[in-house]
Amino acid sequence: MKKVDIKDIKKLIIMAIVLIFAFIYISEIWSFVKFIIKIFMPFIVGLAIAFVLNVLMNTIENKWFKKWNTTTKVKRPISLLISIAIVLGFIVFLLLLIIPNLQNTIELFADSIPTYSRNLQNLLNGWGINADVISEIREVLDSLGTTLAEYIKNNSNQVIDVTLGIASNVVTGFVNITIGFVFAIYFLAQKEKIASQFSKVMDAYLPNKKISKIKEIATLSNKVFSHFVSGQCIEAIIIGILCFLGMVLLRLPYASTISVLVGFTALIPVFGAFIGTIFGAFLIFMISPLQAIIFVMFIIILQQLEGNLIYPKVVGKSVGLPGIWVLVAVTVGASINGVLGMLLSVPICSIIYSILATNVRIKIEDKNKQNKKVQV
Repeated sequence: MKKVDIKDIKKLIIMAIVLIFAFIYISEIWSFVKFIIKIFMPFIVGLAIAFVLNVLMNTIENKWFKKWNTTTKVKRPISLLISIAIVLGFIVFLLLLIIPNLQNTIELFADSIPTYSRNLQNLLNGWGINADVISEIREVLDSLGTTLAEYIKNNSNQVIDVTLGIASNVVTGFVNITIGFVFAIYFLAQKEKIASQFSKVMDAYLPNKKISKIKEIATLSNKVFSHFVSGQCIEAIIIGILCFLGMVLLRLPYASTISVLVGFTALIPVFGAFIGTIFGAFLIFMISPLQAIIFVMFIIILQQLEGNLIYPKVVGKSVGLPGIWVLVAVTVGASINGVLGMLLSVPICSIIYSILATNVRIKIEDKNKQNKKVQV
């Protein structure tokens, strides 16, 4: 019979105490975690930006400038500047493509309001609704503006608080992105030095076995996140091209603008294209409500194709995660933390899946070796 180890009992007792403590003070612990995340949010954003830029920078540095007989000190700044220029150029291109069409659509909507009003009145007349009822509907609609104005006047303090809250969130987000962007540039420019510093700290305070495990997980995480970013970009390009071809075949307006937007929002795993669908449907609705319905039906079919075939094959394969677990990861991530959870769920789930698969393989191999020894 195996002798009970006192150290194992102590570890179990400590783990039980920690779990009980965490269960009792779960709300306080969660509030503290959110506070810490809020403090370090600029650097979290910076690391996310750095991961995206790093994929481009490595490609440019190791492939475009592979034949350059120069040191990293020369190639790194050039590669980083080109990567930043590509990302910012794409964002500017997207804004220049969308904003003019949005402005034209709003002007078209404003000019078409009398036509919409007449069409609505003709529709109501066709349904047998008399003029008195139509007049009452107009009075109700007119009174809505007065009611809204009175509500804002009577609750001005609340309106100001909400407005200030929104403005504060916008400013905070802008500051976080700005600081994160600067941090990402510093991080990428000196990533080897930073890695060396972390390695020295681990050598000083951790045993070799744990250092080896941490480095293994860090290498795996970098590989998975890099493959995820590249796979997600490929998937977004595919969905954008398919959307453009479908809209051209269906003769829908704003094909290029909406396709670029749908492809861009498709960077959000599985469900991202629906965000672009809302904007696209609004643009088309201002021209033809029927065409807007056709567009929505087309995107639903395209989204089913993308979610069940393209995404699991392209992104799931690139991160080494089976298609079914990609869908599970995205769904769970969305329920935990919305868009950010959807973006991070697939690579995190892939890392856990890879570590678990490796451990399972090692355990099975050890078990088979023990069985062979017993048989002998």
